[in-house]
Amino acid sequence: MKKVITAHDRTVIEHDSDDIYDLYSEDNEEVSSIFKEYKSYVKKKSLFILFCGIALFIGVILAAYIGPVKIPFLEVLREIFTFSNFKGIVWNLRMSRIIACVLVGSGLAVAGVVMQCILRNPLASPYTLGLSSAAAFGASFAIIFLQAGPSVTSYIAIDNPYIVTICAFLFSLLATGIILILTRVTRVSAETMVLAGIAISAIFTAGLSFMQYIASDAQLANIIAWTFGDMGRVTWNWNLIVFIVLLPAALYFIYRRWDYNAMDAGEETAKGLGIKTERERIIGMVLAALISSVMVSFFGIIAFIGLLGPHIARMIIGGDHRYLIPGAMIMGALILLVSDVVGMNALYPLAIPVGIITSMLGGPLFIYLLIRRYR
Repeated sequence: MKKVITAHDRTVIEHDSDDIYDLYSEDNEEVSSIFKEYKSYVKKKSLFILFCGIALFIGVILAAYIGPVKIPFLEVLREIFTFSNFKGIVWNLRMSRIIACVLVGSGLAVAGVVMQCILRNPLASPYTLGLSSAAAFGASFAIIFLQAGPSVTSYIAIDNPYIVTICAFLFSLLATGIILILTRVTRVSAETMVLAGIAISAIFTAGLSFMQYIASDAQLANIIAWTFGDMGRVTWNWNLIVFIVLLPAALYFIYRRWDYNAMDAGEETAKGLGIKTERERIIGMVLAALISSVMVSFFGIIAFIGLLGPHIARMIIGGDHRYLIPGAMIMGALILLVSDVVGMNALYPLAIPVGIITSMLGGPLFIYLLIRRYR
């Protein structure tokens, strides 16, 4: 009979493999079978991550090549790999946008993974829990009342993205606090938490509509651009800020991957293993809110990446956060990159905002997850 490896077996093999070999001889068929199956388990997940990484690399090259201005493919490769002509089309226009897609897609995906784990809710993401709407409300507040927007109607840009980012983060943190209070005090179910997120989103959406009503023409143009979710206003400075925020948060999530695996097994199990679940829940939500607010403050509401990336990766490699976190980040980056390329070229010269494309993809997935959750 084929032996099935349990989660406990995997943990023992991962941490105590040397001890096992000391206690049992190498010719022990049962131990040998466990190790073979475990190696196969690791190999499949590692190959998936490697395959996604290669696909993302190829996607970056193709995205730099595809565009309204035809550039020879070899010339594109030369400019990318020799870092030449930084003021040209490839680096100054296309690569800045491509890097933004990679950073934003991976950031929203890892935020979704962490939220789904610490809230034990497969439907949790920055968008479905209202964090994106709260951040957009904060950004609009800064544009209108703190004069962070432009002063002329013919130019759509954010004059002070740092004030916008701070306001977006504060309002996103407010939405996070409401979710944490509901989770801790009321002990609501996963389904109710999603409804609470919808309510939070509705409140801030109403506030956003009020902002639009009182805004000037230039301010209104900025706010509407937020709701679409557009990568067209990216700059290298913005990419640097997003990278500085994303890197330490992602490294922390990867460092805590074992804690998230234990929290998936349940609150009591995680506490029994010595994990301070309340602390991890607060830190995880704050970091996820920070990632979401910074990206929303720069690029607007990009819906459902926090669902698409994690769930596609989870369907293929399972829920082990050692592999799920990097796999979801790569998958989220790839989905957003492909969506942006499609939006830029499908109806050229009309560019479709990437937020519309991701909503078209994420809406059916959200309905599928609701049906699956009900069953």
